[in-house]
Amino acid sequence: MAALNPGLWALLCSVLLCPVPLLGDCGCNSAQRAGSAHGHQQGAAYRYSRGANEPPAAGTEAEHRDKMVLLPSGVFTMGTDEPAIPPDGESPARRVHIDSFYMDKYEVSNSEFEKFVAATDYVTEAETFGDSFVFEGFISEDVKSGIDKAVAAAPWWLRMDHPVLHVSWNDASAFCSWAGKRLPTEGEWEYACRGGLENRLFPWGNKLEPKGEHYANVWQGDFPDRNTGADGYVQTCPVTAFPPNSYGLHNMVGNAWEWTSDWWGTQHAADEAHDPKGPSSGKDKVKKGGSYMCHKSYCYRYRCAARSQNTPDSASSNLGFRCAASGR
Repeated sequence: MAALNPGLWALLCSVLLCPVPLLGDCGCNSAQRAGSAHGHQQGAAYRYSRGANEPPAAGTEAEHRDKMVLLPSGVFTMGTDEPAIPPDGESPARRVHIDSFYMDKYEVSNSEFEKFVAATDYVTEAETFGDSFVFEGFISEDVKSGIDKAVAAAPWWLRMDHPVLHVSWNDASAFCSWAGKRLPTEGEWEYACRGGLENRLFPWGNKLEPKGEHYANVWQGDFPDRNTGADGYVQTCPVTAFPPNSYGLHNMVGNAWEWTSDWWGTQHAADEAHDPKGPSSGKDKVKKGGSYMCHKSYCYRYRCAARSQNTPDSASSNLGFRCAASGR
């Protein structure tokens, strides 16, 4: 498949998006592929890096760092001894040292990803495979009536200030490399999410809606039948929406799942650790933060300690990423 015309990135409805057959699926582990059917991801991080393409325009690197926050070195409690979903490996709580590093203030937006596509002619794995997970409840009856096995329209791609979705771990890694960044480790991500708070459920504390205020974009109402949109959004929200945590980071929970660099594992030592990198190999990659499709009754994963996983070539309509960079 040819690369998208850069001007058409927001109209990625040309991608064939397979709908989820069950309305009660929040997409945490959906659209997992047994393995890549092509060599698309081989060497992608270098192939689409700045070193392998035209030098960036003057000021581009500074522009990227302006949208990042330098987090201080510190020690925090990673995980929890009171796991809400024990099979996910949320426990045990353990002390973790994290070196100073940069973290994007916002999830990568459609607008930012469009710049990457324009500079590199990148083709996402969803385009190459011809499918990506879509929540059936968000597909109109008119669209569904014409579906054989794929969806021909995806209106969420029209929102340029919303998080880029339908990107695999391989796609996210390629973008980060091009931007001179990388994906955060799970330890870094959770450290950033907590914003300096200890043993709290959310980036702002233990109450989901303190004083009746909404701090994240998650499912309100009855999942999967009705989302009231009480927080102002039924699907994704702009990456700048909602108050930031104490580190100045927006939407660390809810809105879109975020890829991390770690391989998935559910057994963790309780010993104190320094900048853990996760297992040395695996089948799935860790994702954190939950999404707009998460509800406490079904997918209570919009907590700092919560976690889930997907294969590196999987993609879905509630999965995106943000970048990190070493502080030294």
